[in-house]
Amino acid sequence: MKLMTGLLAAMLLLAGVGASHAVVRIADDRGGRIGTYVDKYQGLRSSGEAVIIDGLCASACTIVLGAVAHDKICVTSQASLGFHAAWDFGANGRTITNPEATQMLYSMYPSPVRRWIAQHGGLRPQMIFLRGKQLTSLYRPCYLEAQASAPRSSSSRRDRDLRHHEVIAPASGVLARQPD
Repeated sequence: MKLMTGLLAAMLLLAGVGASHAVVRIADDRGGRIGTYVDKYQGLRSSGEAVIIDGLCASACTIVLGAVAHDKICVTSQASLGFHAAWDFGANGRTITNPEATQMLYSMYPSPVRRWIAQHGGLRPQMIFLRGKQLTSLYRPCYLEAQASAPRSSSSRRDRDLRHHEVIAPASGVLARQPD
């Protein structure tokens, strides 16, 4: 009887572990079109999957902070969030700041992130980076999840959708500079 009870408990534990370890890992994502990321993260929020930020998440990628529940996001020691003003291409092909889209982007972030952005000069054409102790003061570290969770297979359609997108990169050299 003890053996059966133990087996049943183990099966229930394993069933719960499988469901609670559905994870999407974000790393080396330089962003893209705001609408694409809003759509993508709405699906992620609905799925209830956890998010590990384990590398660069810049530009529109940072919309994940407002789209996914705070308790579903953790950050590794490699996580770096890059924020800048939204922009469009002008008539001459140069980038111009889009104030309305910048305000919309800013409003998507949780208030602690908005405070951090404001304390660092606001959203402007130059990228600002949130990482290290400042980042872990806002989001829980995910030491164990990052080590225990294997990234999804690259054959997964959702992974392809999360990685492949039309990229709009900031002005040249912006991502090269990452001040501490």
